[in-house]
Amino acid sequence: MKPDMDIAKSSRHSKIAGDFGEALVLYWLSKYGFECARVDHTGIDLIARRPRANDVLGISVKTRTRSTGAEKMFVKIPADDFDKMENACAAFGCTPYVAVVVDAGAVIRAFITSLTHFLQLFPRTKSGSGWRMSGKHLARYAKDPEVVMFEMHAETKRWWF
Repeated sequence: MKPDMDIAKSSRHSKIAGDFGEALVLYWLSKYGFECARVDHTGIDLIARRPRANDVLGISVKTRTRSTGAEKMFVKIPADDFDKMENACAAFGCTPYVAVVVDAGAVIRAFITSLTHFLQLFPRTKSGSGWRMSGKHLARYAKDPEVVMFEMHAETKRWWF
């Protein structure tokens, strides 16, 4: 029997999901030759040096888990997170990037883009901004050379219920 996707998550799910998203992006960067590390700093979660280039990315990872029916919900990023990203990247001499990881049931999608491009796509307001997940937006990201993306397909074959 497959688990019902609407089952309440554990009390620590947000923390566990955040750690998972960071580890997933870190793994994918490493897999493709980036020298990278997880950092514990306000504003950024990862630092990565692009292979065959001299630029260093300071990456803030935003991870969300979506229940059935909420897969297309946007990922909200509070306004002060942008200041924190920019300040951390200034301190470490790197370029600010955003990675968005969304677990939407059978598909886990990850998107990475520069903070500059993110804000071109979705300008900052007083309250913040958000990464859109509608079908229209997913198609747009797939065509955008400034959005790096990957997805994983997951299926629970058997579970404890």
